[in-house]
Amino acid sequence: MNKPKIVRPQDSQPAHARWFDRKKYVTINFDVQKPKDVQVDIQPDKMILCCKNSTDDVFYNELHFYEKVQINDSRERVYDRTINVLLRKIKPDYAWPRLQKDEAKPSWISVDFDNWRDWEHEEDEGKEEYDRYVDMIREMAKDNKGAAPDMGDLSDFVTSVVSCCPAELKQEIDGKTKTLKGFNVKLQDTILFPEGGGQPDDHGIIGDVPVLRVTRQGPDAVHFVTSPLEEGQEVKVKVDWERRFDHMQQHSGQHLITALADSLFGYKTTSWEHGRQRINIELDTPSFKPGQLQVLEDAVNEKIRAHIPVTVQLLSLDDPAAEKVRSRGLPEDFAGPIRVVDIEGIEADMCCGTHVSNLSQLQVIKLLGTEKGKKNKTNLIFLVGNRVLKYAEKSYNKDRSLVSLLNTGSDGHIEAVDKLQKSARLLQKTNLNLLRDMAVLIAQNFRSNPERGNFFSLHRKEGDNEFMNIIASEMNTKETLVFLTVGEEKGPGLFLLVGPSELVAEFGPRVLEILQGKGAGKNGRFQGKVNSLARRAEVEALMQQRCKGLAGEE
Repeated sequence: MNKPKIVRPQDSQPAHARWFDRKKYVTINFDVQKPKDVQVDIQPDKMILCCKNSTDDVFYNELHFYEKVQINDSRERVYDRTINVLLRKIKPDYAWPRLQKDEAKPSWISVDFDNWRDWEHEEDEGKEEYDRYVDMIREMAKDNKGAAPDMGDLSDFVTSVVSCCPAELKQEIDGKTKTLKGFNVKLQDTILFPEGGGQPDDHGIIGDVPVLRVTRQGPDAVHFVTSPLEEGQEVKVKVDWERRFDHMQQHSGQHLITALADSLFGYKTTSWEHGRQRINIELDTPSFKPGQLQVLEDAVNEKIRAHIPVTVQLLSLDDPAAEKVRSRGLPEDFAGPIRVVDIEGIEADMCCGTHVSNLSQLQVIKLLGTEKGKKNKTNLIFLVGNRVLKYAEKSYNKDRSLVSLLNTGSDGHIEAVDKLQKSARLLQKTNLNLLRDMAVLIAQNFRSNPERGNFFSLHRKEGDNEFMNIIASEMNTKETLVFLTVGEEKGPGLFLLVGPSELVAEFGPRVLEILQGKGAGKNGRFQGKVNSLARRAEVEALMQQRCKGLAGEE
């Protein structure tokens, strides 16, 4: 598909570009704060970038490369402060003396000396390793025996609506549980898997209506949709194949790991969890012995490379063969024949979930590590297939970002962060000492002023409760009302109100009301947190007026 042509905006400026050369790649970092509306067009001999920053300034860059690049293996990534462009060279061992074909150097291009190095006799280790890994995954998937399955007859499945009833679905959105109104639909037959056996449900569409949840009620699958469907209506059902195949890979991978952990070490699987970010198996062992994790990982990947078939058998409840099958029991409302997933020569297991038809379709399994589980058990964390590939790419991009931020190679990240933490702690300690000294001086300066009055107010962006407490302790709060705040001027913050008991009791609740806060106090002291300091001046004016009135009465 051709990308839409990027037209140069009238009011635009070039973003500053920092570049460095590697054996196989050229990297360009465009410095843009919080980039948005990003458009990038990478062509063999040039590239165009157009975007906006956080203040809606428009940037446009057009670069004519020194040498041609491979556009299929080049890409861009958008970060919080930069747009990173990685260009794959046509000539991998040829150094670029400059970024542009034209010898004239624009002012907005500079060499990234922090990342520049002489690579003539070295490999670009991080990217080389990642490239080899990607090539291995692709090579495994290309084999005719192990190619990733397509949707087959699932792309054109027609059935009819049996029932459609009003229903509600509770969903967690941004950490909050929300109730969505819709309809529960039962079909004559379905290709969408309901949640069960530890595996999440399928998503898809019925007609043109999205299916948001599929659950099991006895022998029936219940589909939650947001629009009603007519009973008896003939409908086409489509499955979200990317989600389905991901579940197939993770579930079949779990079966393989479970079988080999048992046969190699005698570790039984007691449960497993299929999450959106990570998968884990609970094993009946307090811990893995040194070297066992690597042995298990090597073993499961060896089985994947062996292209072992995975088949499904249906057995009746009274079939003697069912007694020889691994099982953790059947649900109380179970109906129909027993479904057995058989990995040839490895294990046969009762399972209702969706699986690959050959272990080679798993591509690869990565055992990430173990964690202490419940009741003297161990959780084994793993990823399968496409999730491994995505994890590798994400890890590589994080590593490159850390290289840029820490100005050090991958092996030096831990040491660099340790130094930064020590420096930060030292600076924090120094800053606290300075704030304490400042607090004492502020209080002394007020006390020494003969025209100081009976009210003192101060706001500082930097500071904390200790800073405010030091000032208050140095004041004569029996006669003076002291109002102190720290934090962003129009954002959240902390406050402390100290002084004559009757004034503090009067104004403490007013502070909470006007500044939208929470707090409490007694005996001439009131403190708390506020959501917004935007109306601080209003509170200060009220207190100042009240204190002036008291002084006039005296």
